[in-house]
Amino acid sequence: MSQDYIVAKFGGTSVADYDAMLNCFNIINSNPNVRVVVLSASAGVTNLLIELASGCEKEKRKEILEKIKLIQFNIINRLQFPEEIAQRIESCLKQISSLSEAASLSTNDALAAAIVGHGELMSTMIFTHLCKEQGARAEYLDAREVIKTNENFSEATVDLEQTLQNAPVVLDLLKEPETKVITQGFIGQETEGKTTLLGRGGSDYSAALFAEIIDAQACHIWTDVSGIYTTDPRIVSNAQRIETISFKEASEMAIFGAKVLHPATILPAVRANIPVFIGNSKDPSSGGTWITKEVVNPPTFRGVAFKRNQSILTISSLKMLGTSGFLSKVFSIFSKYNVVIDCVTTSEVALAVTVDHKQNLNHGSLENPDLLAELNELGSVKIEHNYSLIALIGNKLSQTSGLTKALQALDNSSFRMVCQGACDYNICFLVPADKADSTITQLHKNLFE
Repeated sequence: MSQDYIVAKFGGTSVADYDAMLNCFNIINSNPNVRVVVLSASAGVTNLLIELASGCEKEKRKEILEKIKLIQFNIINRLQFPEEIAQRIESCLKQISSLSEAASLSTNDALAAAIVGHGELMSTMIFTHLCKEQGARAEYLDAREVIKTNENFSEATVDLEQTLQNAPVVLDLLKEPETKVITQGFIGQETEGKTTLLGRGGSDYSAALFAEIIDAQACHIWTDVSGIYTTDPRIVSNAQRIETISFKEASEMAIFGAKVLHPATILPAVRANIPVFIGNSKDPSSGGTWITKEVVNPPTFRGVAFKRNQSILTISSLKMLGTSGFLSKVFSIFSKYNVVIDCVTTSEVALAVTVDHKQNLNHGSLENPDLLAELNELGSVKIEHNYSLIALIGNKLSQTSGLTKALQALDNSSFRMVCQGACDYNICFLVPADKADSTITQLHKNLFE
């Protein structure tokens, strides 16, 4: 372990303006063990950059660039000595302008990544300057010098071996006592030196990677909520914060819709056995949730997660009866059209799958006529929309008698489908969208209150 170093990550709302950035500084300055700080782009900037990357007319580009400049200069103008950093951000904006002009003619994933990655570059430049003004020793680090990836520019896969070999780049900066290294989440670099993106939410993954790279004591993820709760407090006011949760449980919560952290965050931390703390940057003293590799004597029921915008696709066919290879044919078609599946149930003559309708708008749509044509060759296809997937997360769920309480909560929900996870960490229920909140409330009441 590298001298009890801690990696701290702050999301977009935590660096949205000057006061938010100053608050982040106070958090890291209060803990001398925080030595690496990973930032997202300031809130709103990434979406504006994505719009530019998609290709815009001249007047629209000018309008978007002005919005980005306003966000950044609202912070810069509050600094004591803004001249130097103002010049650096102006230079970034000129680069963005030039790249977005090229994107207006013809865009591609590499060009889009180059544009979008500027959000994190600007926020870290500004924050490094702010830290120095506040009297801290701060060093700016371009994450692309460390995080190496393949050439999938929009959702890159990290080359772990090469990335870990770059540990000295970070550790050398940390040799100076009290120095805090400020770097970017979300971005990496492929073999030819072009910027790549780790996917939306990938800044959490970046933080966990940096923790693994320097063999950190812990990774702190500062967001806008005080940890992970038994369910969404916006739906259930009696939701309880979970003080400590295992990596597997937290991963299940994240996969099934708990938006506190990106599921991939778990992977580097699991590999290196580094605990992750989820806290609220707006209220750092309010506590949070620790995610650890294992939890001693975990409870049977851990939480209720959910995903809205679910659709169910059913294929009915007598060809399934007593034959092999049918499922393989179906899933090869889904793979061909890039349709992401959540849950699967089967009978002798029917197969049902759930998909996230909103997510698959960015992947493969269920409405694709070519997809439906190929599936119809295998059997009768039926698609139903407007469902929510509710996942009960826990431990050894198949061995507990407490599921009766869960099923009682579904009495009036007209649930469409039940699916138990192979890992025994989740049981999922598909319910009509208009019944979701009441079902979640009753399920939480039966199991946690």
